[in-house]
Amino acid sequence: MWGLNCHAGENREYLKVVAHPQLHCPAKPATLSEVLEEYFERFQDVKTGLARAISKILGFEEGYIEKVFDLTSGFDVAAMNVYPPNFQSKGSIGVPSHTDPGFFVSLIQDVDGGLRVLSHKGKWINVYIPRNAFLIQIGDHLEILTNGKYKSHVHQVVVDNNKVRRISLATLHGPSLDTLVIPASEFVDQFHPPGYRGTTYKESLEANGHYEIEVQSCLEQLRL
Repeated sequence: MWGLNCHAGENREYLKVVAHPQLHCPAKPATLSEVLEEYFERFQDVKTGLARAISKILGFEEGYIEKVFDLTSGFDVAAMNVYPPNFQSKGSIGVPSHTDPGFFVSLIQDVDGGLRVLSHKGKWINVYIPRNAFLIQIGDHLEILTNGKYKSHVHQVVVDNNKVRRISLATLHGPSLDTLVIPASEFVDQFHPPGYRGTTYKESLEANGHYEIEVQSCLEQLRL
């Protein structure tokens, strides 16, 4: 899905594709699908490694998150974004503040800067990502699974400091569409009641009235 937004609330051109379990990508240019297929295939190892590491940190067997989220059939969506330089933008915001659905989000970009994360004290923090480095952010559904122990951070993209155009590739790595995501029993007790209602990943992606490809956060709608 291609889109172009150029107004005070959002400034970007983007192409969204389903990345996993099967790549759905435009046929032209011919090399695009080949490059993306290799990239997403290799990133499956990163996803698996991260799931196992977090599982062990939480005190579970290393395959816990892989099994609970059914990551082998996980639904991943990628957005390739082009942000204009500041002299061409219609405002300072590239993408307004939001959280992202899924297990986690990976981000790579061609120039440093442009991303801000909201701290627990309510202050925006500039995030600096060196060229060819990856940024990993927690997604809404890991927050739900851990009943709020892990937080999905509010973030935004700004373009007011862009001297040149900025290109990024953000991928939302989610559970399988049929996975029912609820707070795990290990994180629920009399002092920590369930803070979120359970729903399948597909239902949560459709909660805002969109198709799955138009993934948006529905965390507020799932909080009890």
